[in-house]
Amino acid sequence: MSVICPTITAFDPHEYRAQIEQVEGFAKRIHIDLMDGDFAPSVSPDLTTVWWPDNLVADIHLMYRYPESQIEELQKLKPNLVVVHFEADMNHARFVEALHESGIKAGLAILQETSVDEALDTIKIYDHVLVFSGNLGYHGGEVNLKLLGKVASIKQALPDIEVAWDGGINAENAHELAQAGVNVLNVGGFIQKSDDPLKAYKQIESNLK
Repeated sequence: MSVICPTITAFDPHEYRAQIEQVEGFAKRIHIDLMDGDFAPSVSPDLTTVWWPDNLVADIHLMYRYPESQIEELQKLKPNLVVVHFEADMNHARFVEALHESGIKAGLAILQETSVDEALDTIKIYDHVLVFSGNLGYHGGEVNLKLLGKVASIKQALPDIEVAWDGGINAENAHELAQAGVNVLNVGGFIQKSDDPLKAYKQIESNLK
């Protein structure tokens, strides 16, 4: 069954803590969005303030123009996975090597306008690929089902790679995404903006069975 990862997309430390506390009682894995105000238009707390409870597996989605500037802090934090963008200004091979040397998995996100063909050689050096269908740096967005063709193309080329989706996931479309081959569902507003985050999580979970 696909993994449900509640997303933490906060703009100050207080909001960050509130979002963590909303999901720490039921989530097993979380997806932490970090934005630099350049690659993504919004700004999040920086890596020096990032934390998560010991019972959670944490992935970090670094929406930065220059991700390599953060490598030392990432190595200190030791998350499960760090996701950067194909479109960022960086040396991907060098970044992946630095993460792997620290026992951290590496993920590559591709924006809606980026095709699998143009990114495929880079995807091959990563452990995880994120098909991005949302709004950079914000909860919300819509599921663009046309992007499911990317999932099919990635799975055909790299059947064993972990594929994630980010943007607009809810209880109604989660099953279709999972059936299409999405292994990790990064869910933002549907859980975080719900009056009952646990109920929202359970609704998605039950629709995946």
